[in-house]
Amino acid sequence: MKVFMDAEFTGLHQNTTLISIGMVAEVGEAFYAEFTDYDRSQVDEWLQQNVINNCRFLPYSNYKLTNESQFVDGNGFAGGTSFIRTCLEEWLGQYEEVEVWSDCLSYDWVLFNQIWGHAFNIPKNVYYIPFDICTLMKIKGVDPDVNREEFAGIEGAKYNALHDAKVIKACYDKLVG
Repeated sequence: MKVFMDAEFTGLHQNTTLISIGMVAEVGEAFYAEFTDYDRSQVDEWLQQNVINNCRFLPYSNYKLTNESQFVDGNGFAGGTSFIRTCLEEWLGQYEEVEVWSDCLSYDWVLFNQIWGHAFNIPKNVYYIPFDICTLMKIKGVDPDVNREEFAGIEGAKYNALHDAKVIKACYDKLVG
């Protein structure tokens, strides 16, 4: 099963931490989670305005989320990494084999592996080699720097991990369709 993934995180640097993760399976099923244990000291004004404010749970004080909080509703999950790991393992477990696709996946893939503490600890049904939509674009003769939403014909809240995962899936579908 191809699963299209996007992650939002606290910056393009070595000690970055996950803010949210979104995944969409090729059959349309989705997973979305926000991490309450991200490093808040790394959040600058741009991240607050463009990433945190596009999250479903984190920007709203009525959820009163702390590092130890766990929250589930029909739209996703919020909680610490160990809670999200358990939810993600259950979601990924519905598929016999998982092939992960992402966009400019260098940070996304490292952070995905970090959820389990190490690449050797990811669920056994997840293929250890990720695939990058940028490479597929280059192979298909599409400029990898193209606006993804315009290319896919999708509008929405950019910098929301689930929205971006849906855009990655739509780009893939268009490229191979």
